[in-house]
Amino acid sequence: MLALAAALATAGCVTDTTTTRQVDGFVRSPTGPDPGRYGGLGGVYPSATRATWTQAAYSVDGFSRLDALFPAAVVARGTAPSAWRRAAEEPAIRYDAPAQFGGGRLTLDQYLERNPTTGLLIARDDMILVERYRYARNDSHRLTSFSMAKTITAMLVGIAVRDGAIASIDDPAERYVPELAGRAYGRTPIRHLLTMSSGVRFREDYDGTDDVAALSRATIGGQGPGGASAVLAFDERVAPPGTRWSYASGETQVLGLVLRRALGRPIVEYLSERVWKPMGAEADASWLVDRSGQEVVYGFFNATLRDYARLGMLLARGGRAGERALIPAAWIAEATRAHFTAAQTGRGLGYGFQTWVMPENDGSFVFLGVRGQALFVDPGRRLVMVHTAVRPDSRDPRGAETFALWRAVKRDLAR
Repeated sequence: MLALAAALATAGCVTDTTTTRQVDGFVRSPTGPDPGRYGGLGGVYPSATRATWTQAAYSVDGFSRLDALFPAAVVARGTAPSAWRRAAEEPAIRYDAPAQFGGGRLTLDQYLERNPTTGLLIARDDMILVERYRYARNDSHRLTSFSMAKTITAMLVGIAVRDGAIASIDDPAERYVPELAGRAYGRTPIRHLLTMSSGVRFREDYDGTDDVAALSRATIGGQGPGGASAVLAFDERVAPPGTRWSYASGETQVLGLVLRRALGRPIVEYLSERVWKPMGAEADASWLVDRSGQEVVYGFFNATLRDYARLGMLLARGGRAGERALIPAAWIAEATRAHFTAAQTGRGLGYGFQTWVMPENDGSFVFLGVRGQALFVDPGRRLVMVHTAVRPDSRDPRGAETFALWRAVKRDLAR
């Protein structure tokens, strides 16, 4: 962890003042929309601390070196990264801006001038079509994922079932985490934790006084006890398991407890061995850990843009890396279908196993994190789009514009 922190200690100190196209093809800029709001006048971004990293003025730095601010464990890369090809030039992309933001058909450059995007990568099969960085970020920054991490957790559960570490997703959580015995979460089958339908009361409104704020205090930065103790306060069942969808980061953290106990070793080691190394990641990733050493799996996974894209393409290929089946194809199919419809979630998207399902029902799905983090995957078209950002609010309505961009990518860049 010390080496990881040292490697990222100067991540916020880029001072370039011109937009440059690098030798290997990606484009970066020292600035982005509304630089004053993000502390970046002159292309220099102030260093975040544990106390300030969520504030807009410090988020550029904080979101790209979170694992230097808080305890984190490394997801080790292998020695042979998979190769990307690059398009000779960027494709022309025009998207239809949502009416509430003025409408009109706009270009990719216009999108980037309207949205506080730190990184954007679009790939088809093994070819990168677009790779852009703004606010002085670059291809070496480990950009945080927030709730994108939930989908990674679900995929690891599927691998653990295949490996026999988890006997069945119909098992209750307490079978693997004895501290939860007799508790509402403990009596909930893993299946209903995966679909956010435990029926346990958990308020997630991002107002600083909700249950996810309490969970954060119990897990991040060694403030609370961590481990199973972090979820014991959430113990009121308001609906039978499997009957009602309600977004709750507590459900994911219980899955993480189940996963670590079932494996008998750190989740980061398992992820490295089963996915990160064999898929050909080019850089180490990281995951924040609590005081007990438990990974904080409801968020706070950190990786480079190209490695997020590799993960998305792995799923687009049915979990296969060459001849190796890293994630069971049947699990991916089950995880990425809508167990709860868009009407049931009320979010305009369906929900599978810790995964958002596009309403077009064309097989495409998305990992989503607050404040603009997303990984879109379309297996049928072999397309992925990674988007990282510093949106100032957890429920910024301009996320609709990112979805509009993705729909244009699917429309314009399919073979």
